[in-house]
Amino acid sequence: MARDPYTVLGVSKSASESEIKSAYRRLAKRYHPDTNANDPNAQEQFSEVNTAYEIVGDKEKRRQFDRGEIDGAGQPRYHGFGGGGGAGGGDPFAGFGGFSGGSRYTGAAGAGGGAGGGSSRFRFSTDGTSGVDEILREFMSGASRGGAERQSGFGSAPPQRGQDLEVVVTVTLEDLASDEKLRVSLPTGRTVDVKIPAGAEQDQQIRLRGLGHESPTGGQPGDAILTLRIASHPEFIRDGSNLILDLPITLYDAVLGAKVRAPTLTGSVNITIPAGSSGGKTLRLRGLGLPTKSGGKGDLLVTLQIDLPRDLPRDFVDMMKRWREDEPYQPRTPS
Repeated sequence: MARDPYTVLGVSKSASESEIKSAYRRLAKRYHPDTNANDPNAQEQFSEVNTAYEIVGDKEKRRQFDRGEIDGAGQPRYHGFGGGGGAGGGDPFAGFGGFSGGSRYTGAAGAGGGAGGGSSRFRFSTDGTSGVDEILREFMSGASRGGAERQSGFGSAPPQRGQDLEVVVTVTLEDLASDEKLRVSLPTGRTVDVKIPAGAEQDQQIRLRGLGHESPTGGQPGDAILTLRIASHPEFIRDGSNLILDLPITLYDAVLGAKVRAPTLTGSVNITIPAGSSGGKTLRLRGLGLPTKSGGKGDLLVTLQIDLPRDLPRDFVDMMKRWREDEPYQPRTPS
């Protein structure tokens, strides 16, 4: 006697159509003869799963089964007749419900024969006469695409790709200005040398192909994604590809002019302070900034900051007093 189709598919009687279809797909894939050549029980289990789905996967047949009009093999229930066959033997319901057809897979559906003996056999067709056929056509279409799909029955999913690895990398302005590669240690234990792209911005990402986590299913590894964080600098302020530097100078250098040393990211250079320079005056040193995406370099903008001595000479203070009284001037625009 055929088992309850709900039990065969492992679903409840209140299961939805999608839940029933999903259960059938899973079990048909598990027991399909093409992937179980060495399992003598797979054919029988596969046939049982197909029989179950042929019943509860069809709306009308499911209602008939739930009302007790047909059994788990799809055969009508005749109360009081002790069997499904006529006195002449054989199976008078052999073609019931579209169970006839020309597939190469067959399986026992239960003992429903009459006095003439013989068990009823379930055969499913591929001519579009049942819900099972629709899913089997998907299988046969997928099975023709290649070895990996033929092994799974419904087309095996491609190997899962490894997860990406996200790493925050703090870089200095010197790193951005250098032609040398930056050595980065990944959480996986691997160390790589990375070229920081010219014109790199805050939070810019660099993708390192294949350096992420390994795939758990033998697929391609993930990528390592580096997020750049540009550290602040004790002397320079970054403005795009330009650098801004506040340079303290003496009062007499501002008044008389001078040559002084100014720092850069790669050393120091001599700059000329014009005589009579005011505090806040900016000198542009071309090409001493950061690399640009176009291949050039930005500028270094040096802003002069006049720094008075802590202890001013008495005669200097007296001179400033006389200057204020005799030759006053207004550096600010009157409001």
